[in-house]
Amino acid sequence: MLMSLYAGVSGLKSQQTKLNVIANNISNVNTTGYKQQTVSFADLLSQTISAASRPTTTTGGTNPKQIGLGTSVAAISTNMSTGSTQYTGISTDVAISGEGFFIVQGGSDGEYQFTRAGNFEYDVDGNLTVNGYKVCGWQDYDEATDGTYAYNTQTDVQPINLYNDSYNGNKKVMAAKATGEADITATLDSTATARGSDLHDIGAVPAEADATGTLTVYDAQGNKTEVTLKYYKCATGTDSSGDAVTSWYWTATTADGSTLGGTTSGYLLFDADGNVVTTDADYDPTVDLTVQSVAGGTSAVNVSLDMSPASTSAGSSGDGSQSGVSIKSDGYSSGTLSGISIGADGVITGTYDNGESKPLGMIALAVFNNPAGLEKIGDNLYVTTTNSGDFQGGVAVGRGGTSALSTGVLEMSNVDLAQEFSDMMITQRAYQANSKVISTSDDMLEVLMNMIR
Repeated sequence: MLMSLYAGVSGLKSQQTKLNVIANNISNVNTTGYKQQTVSFADLLSQTISAASRPTTTTGGTNPKQIGLGTSVAAISTNMSTGSTQYTGISTDVAISGEGFFIVQGGSDGEYQFTRAGNFEYDVDGNLTVNGYKVCGWQDYDEATDGTYAYNTQTDVQPINLYNDSYNGNKKVMAAKATGEADITATLDSTATARGSDLHDIGAVPAEADATGTLTVYDAQGNKTEVTLKYYKCATGTDSSGDAVTSWYWTATTADGSTLGGTTSGYLLFDADGNVVTTDADYDPTVDLTVQSVAGGTSAVNVSLDMSPASTSAGSSGDGSQSGVSIKSDGYSSGTLSGISIGADGVITGTYDNGESKPLGMIALAVFNNPAGLEKIGDNLYVTTTNSGDFQGGVAVGRGGTSALSTGVLEMSNVDLAQEFSDMMITQRAYQANSKVISTSDDMLEVLMNMIR
C-alpha cells in the first residue's frame, strides 16, 4: 500500500519538474537566442518479488515478477537547433545561421562565456557589448597593397574595442592619406574635330577642350587640390605598319594657385579599335605628376597617372562635357568615425565622414564537441562543463563548422508554443492521475485502519 503512495509522490514530483521546464520555455518564447528544454523520465528501481526461471523438461519458464517504485527525471535536455530570424534593421544586430556561439567576457563564471544572442551595442568607451558583456574577437590584421586585409585569427581572442586598440591606435579618427596613384578612364569622341597639324603637334591649344575631368589630390595633411585634366583631339594618321591611329593631347592645370610639376601635358595614341597604344614612348600613358598644395605645410605630392584605360568611340563626349572622364585615385582627407556595420564574415567595418571605410575588428565564434552539454547561467549565457568539451579558442566565422552571420536580424527563441501547450495539458493530466493514486491509496489505508474498530 505504501509503495503506491511513494510511486504517486514520485510521479507528482516528476510532473512538477516538467511543468516548471514548460513554464520556463513559455516565459522565454521571446528571449533572443533562447534554446528550448525538454524533460525525459525514467522508472525507478523495481522490487523483484520473484526472479525469472528457466524452462525444464516438465515446466515452462517464468518471467520475473517486479513492482516498480515510481519515476524520476532522467534528463533535462537543451534543444540546440537554430531558431528563426527576426528582422530588426539595426546594423549591429547579427544572428548565427547555424553552429557556433559568440564569445563574451564579464561574467562571474570562468574567463569566457558564450551566447547565441547577437543584439550588439557599443558603450561610451567603444567596447562592443551584448547585454553589458564584452564581445570578443580579433583586432590585429595585415593589409595588402591592393587594399584587402586579413585578420590574424590564430591568436587568443580579446574584447573588441571600436574606438581604440593596441594594434591600430585611435580608430575614431582616420588620418589623411596622400594621393599616390590615379587611374583615368576617358571615353573620347572619335568624331571630334582634329586640332593639330600632325600626330605629335597640337599647335596652339584650343580654348575649349573636347573632354575634361577633375582629379582630386590630397597631401599627407589632408590639403586638397583640384587638378583639371583636359583632352583635345590632335590628329589622325598611320603608324609604322600602316594601320590608322589617332592622337590626343592632354593637359593638367589648377585654378587655385597650387604648383604642378613633373609631366603636366602629353599625347595619347589610339589604334584603329580605339584602344590606347602603350608601346610607343612618345605617347606614354603612364606619367608622374607632382602637386604642391597652395595651402602649403607639406612637400609636393607625387601622383602616378595611368591613362591606359582611356578609349575612343563615336559620339561619346564631343560636346566638351565631363561625362566622358572617370578618375579613381587613392588619397583622402582625414575623417571621423560616423557609423559601423557587421559583415557576414564577422568583420566590423567603420565608415568615416570623409567617405572612406576600414575594418575595426572581427567577431570570433566558439564551437564545442557537445553544445547541448553547456550549462546555462542566465543572461543568455553558457559556460563549459565536463560533458560539453573545452573551449579551444575562437574560430573565424564560416570556419571550424560554424556558419555565416546574418546582419540586421536576431535569432529568435526556438520554443514551439503549440508543442508547449500540448505538453502542458498532458503534464496536467499526468499530475492529476498521480494525485488520484495517492488519494485512492489513502482511502484504502483508511479502510484498513477501520478494520480494527
